[in-house]
Amino acid sequence: MNILSIQSHVAYGHAGNASAVFPLQRMGCNVWPVHTVMFSNHTGHGSWRGPVFAPDTVADVIAGIGERGVLSQCHAVLSGYMGAPEMANVILDAAHQVKQANPDALYCCDPVIGDVDRGIFVRPGVPEHFRDTVVAQADIITPNHFELEYLVGDKVETLAQALAAARSLLAKGPSVVLVTSLMRQDGDADSIEMLAVSEQEAWLVTTPLLRFPTPMNGSGDATTALFLAQYLKTRNLRDSLEHVAAAMYALFAHTHEQNSRELLLIASQDALVCPPKRFDAQSV
Repeated sequence: MNILSIQSHVAYGHAGNASAVFPLQRMGCNVWPVHTVMFSNHTGHGSWRGPVFAPDTVADVIAGIGERGVLSQCHAVLSGYMGAPEMANVILDAAHQVKQANPDALYCCDPVIGDVDRGIFVRPGVPEHFRDTVVAQADIITPNHFELEYLVGDKVETLAQALAAARSLLAKGPSVVLVTSLMRQDGDADSIEMLAVSEQEAWLVTTPLLRFPTPMNGSGDATTALFLAQYLKTRNLRDSLEHVAAAMYALFAHTHEQNSRELLLIASQDALVCPPKRFDAQSV
């Protein structure tokens, strides 16, 4: 499998491509990473250095890949943080080019907008562009709880509301919606859930909630990457959900045990592929 991953990148720690590429590779995928920014570290640390690349620069890199005549061999395009609507347009154009060359290719979009702890943390115009343009062109979309509520314009407090919200996103164009961190009032406060929904089925998986003193930057990027890799292999929604839930729990557990500020992706690499503990998904 060849995956074109267009995301931000950090030198220290794990976020964007620095969080997605290695899990994809450990899952057996060949990755063509294209960076939209090159920062010293995740902005969640409060300060950072490095450039934001212009959309034209990113488009030029993608054009160079296309000139190698390999887009027909690309099985998926993966995107995450988009610094501006103009960058989103570059990524959408890349997904269109890949799909023209390989109609079976998938576009998997992590609609990075914000989270419950920080609210919206992207530039003005980006959330609306995700909602009004990007979602309709994605095959797989992986919002967290906060992003799910933003994209549908309503609160999600129960499982029924989460299912309705996911299905409203499916109606816009995607074939799969993965809600990566469902926190509902009618659930267990000491657990966290993931919900995977397609037109034909819906699955819910629950794992223990591990609390960290600061948010684990890059966890959403790793989650989306692992789900995409397993889904490309199996095209099985339940299996892909169970795999990503187990792998991320193992990653979180090891990171939590070591009191690490950054995800311990390298130290947990075997668990990303063969998680030691499986969590059964329930049909909902």
